Amino acid sequence: MINSKTLKNEGKLFSILNIILLGLLSVIAIFPFYNVFIVSLAKIEVIVKQPVYIIPLSFDLTSYKQIVMEPKFVNAMLVSIFVTVSGVCLSMLLSVLGAYALSKKNMPGRNFLLAAILFTMFFNGGLIPYYLVVKNAGLINNVLCMVIPPAINTFYLIIMKNYFTTIPASLEESARIDGANDIFILIRIIIPTSAPFIATFALFYSVDRWNEWWNALMFINESKKAPLQIFLREILINFSNQFSTMAEALRDRNKTTYLKGIQMAAVVVSSIPILLVYPYLQKHFVKGILVGALKE
Repeated sequence: MINSKTLKNEGKLFSILNIILLGLLSVIAIFPFYNVFIVSLAKIEVIVKQPVYIIPLSFDLTSYKQIVMEPKFVNAMLVSIFVTVSGVCLSMLLSVLGAYALSKKNMPGRNFLLAAILFTMFFNGGLIPYYLVVKNAGLINNVLCMVIPPAINTFYLIIMKNYFTTIPASLEESARIDGANDIFILIRIIIPTSAPFIATFALFYSVDRWNEWWNALMFINESKKAPLQIFLREILINFSNQFSTMAEALRDRNKTTYLKGIQMAAVVVSSIPILLVYPYLQKHFVKGILVGALKE
């Protein structure tokens, strides 16, 4: 018969092994980002001798200066900021309105609409029909092609809908007794009550819009309308080509610039804005997702 002391020791052993395993997995996940950062700060002679290292052996901001001095960088940053801000506002507006409406079980045609929305999660018309729809909408070579077509994420919409169904009906009933309509209830009761949950999905949409590159790659023809991720893609691809105009221009400015350092600096610069936002909203993630995942 197993006594309580044995169970307690086994529990401690399991906890220790679990901590060690999770610690190793964390190191494996974090090290690539850490290596990117320290390579972006390294001098050319250091990286050539030791391409992968753990302890920073130099501190040089030349790669970051070259990125910031590039005229395309500022323009691409402004485009990404516009796409992120306008895209998040539009996505949250449509998602919250749609999720609130679908959470009402007495809404006419609710089951049909839910089935149609769920269908789009598993099937789509393909790339060519998608391109034709965007073209007919007049969004080719338009910055709004990164805002309007991906405005609603079906998965996010369903989770929001599930969350709104968990809000006590008594809140709405008491407001209706006082003469409130649906719009007033949504703005003055539902949204303030769901603020942490809504903030979580606002961040999710922010990450999606900030990392937007696929629509830009397909529909944007002018470099001045390209977002930061396309600028980063050009750096990562073109700097490996000795005949790249951008690479030649940057090398002429500073002969000691190491192309790999510029690539890594570009990755860091494009990640900083989202990394700064995450710590403020991280506490809402687990609670928001778990509550939103509850079934009806």
